Amino acid sequence: MYKQLFEKIINSNNTFNKEEQKVVDKLLKDSILTKQEDKFEINSKFKIAKVKFEKNYALLEDISNEHKNIKLEFDLLNGAYDGDFVVAKRIFNPRSKIKAKIVHIFSSKAKELLVYVEDNSFFTVKESIELDFKVNKKYQDGQILLVNSKDFETIKDIGHIDDPKVDEFISLYLYHELIRLEPELEIDAKMDDTNKRVDLTHLNFCTIDPASAKDHDDAIYYDEKKQIIYVAIADVSYFVKENSQLDKLAYMKSSSIYLPSKVLPMLPRKLSEDMCSLRENEKRYAYVFEIHLDIKNLEIKSSKLYEAIIESKRKFSYGRIDRVLEGKLDKYTTLEKQIFDSVVKLYDVTKAYRAKRLEKGYEFRSSELRLKLNHNSELESIEEENSTASHQLVEECMLFANIEASKKVNSVGIYRIHEEPPFKAITKLVDEVNSLGVNVKLQSTIHETINHIQNKAKHTTLSKEIDELIIHAQTQAKYSSKNLGHFGLGFSSYSHFTSPIRRYSDLVLHRMLKSNQTPDNIDDICDYISIQERKIDQLVWDFEDRKYARFAKKHIKDEFRVYITDSERGLARAYDKMPGMKLVLDNYKGQVIYSKVKVIIKSVNIITKQIVASIKY
Repeated sequence: MYKQLFEKIINSNNTFNKEEQKVVDKLLKDSILTKQEDKFEINSKFKIAKVKFEKNYALLEDISNEHKNIKLEFDLLNGAYDGDFVVAKRIFNPRSKIKAKIVHIFSSKAKELLVYVEDNSFFTVKESIELDFKVNKKYQDGQILLVNSKDFETIKDIGHIDDPKVDEFISLYLYHELIRLEPELEIDAKMDDTNKRVDLTHLNFCTIDPASAKDHDDAIYYDEKKQIIYVAIADVSYFVKENSQLDKLAYMKSSSIYLPSKVLPMLPRKLSEDMCSLRENEKRYAYVFEIHLDIKNLEIKSSKLYEAIIESKRKFSYGRIDRVLEGKLDKYTTLEKQIFDSVVKLYDVTKAYRAKRLEKGYEFRSSELRLKLNHNSELESIEEENSTASHQLVEECMLFANIEASKKVNSVGIYRIHEEPPFKAITKLVDEVNSLGVNVKLQSTIHETINHIQNKAKHTTLSKEIDELIIHAQTQAKYSSKNLGHFGLGFSSYSHFTSPIRRYSDLVLHRMLKSNQTPDNIDDICDYISIQERKIDQLVWDFEDRKYARFAKKHIKDEFRVYITDSERGLARAYDKMPGMKLVLDNYKGQVIYSKVKVIIKSVNIITKQIVASIKY
């Protein structure tokens, strides 16, 4: 109601209903609105705004002019909450940081609030704002509840913060993904295509994935004699019809969520782990790129794309293929030996193409941390996963398919773009690298500057850390209907084609390639799935940070080795016993970024995920 009412006032539309007229009369009485003839105006002393919560502050979004938004600390909200419409009175005290004071709150409807109990009060889980309400019922400190924002009645008792199993609900709730907990759609998926598909079941396709994988998006086969790479991708678009209920739900989710020890799939498991998964020794529908190579010039001569039926002859883990590439074949069957021989030859080919690719793109010495949880959902261990030969083999094959797919769409498509970083970010990067004692200078281009920095870093012990700084200096990759190239990979054209089981972008691209048509709402699709991608990343980090906090709470007074990640705010990250654990240092004295120090954990708040430690001087 309030949004429509304030839009009417701004647009001089005086057709108010009875409820709206009551609000207008109240605003006139309080001199918040003025009226001249038939025109209403907002008194310049006041601002009508919508409250929007950011990470560390609230934003008063001016409904008439977005350039007049005001930041407000959480403790100055006067009872307002995220999504409320408010009247704020301007404050012009030049010595005060406060620019507005909330004097009236409009709340169009009751909301659910996720809160915890402490000292007989409710605090919001996301921002730790104390609600203006004293708890009458008997709750334990640390109890997590969903309450009604109007009367603070309990809607659902989630559990106690001491129970690690509440973490999943908290993260899904905070990032608006509770839909993941709903029962999966019942589907009747059959391989009943009446159109003739290319039969590739005679080819020795194999899948290479993490050992725990259940959703196998892609399979590969290399024909050495003809110099053809076949990249077979699960034909998800055959089973997920556009605008069906299943499709709308997949769009809403936009990708699978990979939590430690658990996957919350974009598609029902009947599809993601069965009918669309390229499982070993089972015939499956695939959308196949047949890529003809010019190995002499390290280029792609041509490619064909068609619907096919394949049968993956073997599924392998990255570890198994790494051993094969090192010449350690373990035990094997005759068929496996044939596949291994082919994979080794394919690796040599992709390694050469990779070397040429990196003349324009970049190779970062980054690694991924995999959190392992026990049966009680507590953090048990951390595995560091580095990019190995098997990862690079698969990656190059997928890059071939993604590049070729991007070339086959119309001028308006669905591209994965990564724009060149701004000059300001690169100059800051140079300053940061110099502060580490590595002498670097700006070069004539951004590409040359990054290569120069990486070459200098090779001769230091900080190459991994400097790669991290380079990554932070880059813009964020996203989806776009316009082809703006991919700076990081060095490609003039790039799309996501190879993971339709877990990414909605790839599913849309498959449909476009099959129909040669672009959805009318392609810009909306690109914007939405880009936002979803960032949100899901934040959701996973929130979940993981709470697991780290639980671990740290059991290790108060224990010693850890950390490195400084923020030289202004005194933030650090562990690198030995529990790599990736983030800490706030309470006696920080301005050490240089990436300085390594020993710390003692002092206190932990599982709800806020804050781990406080002191440096041992």
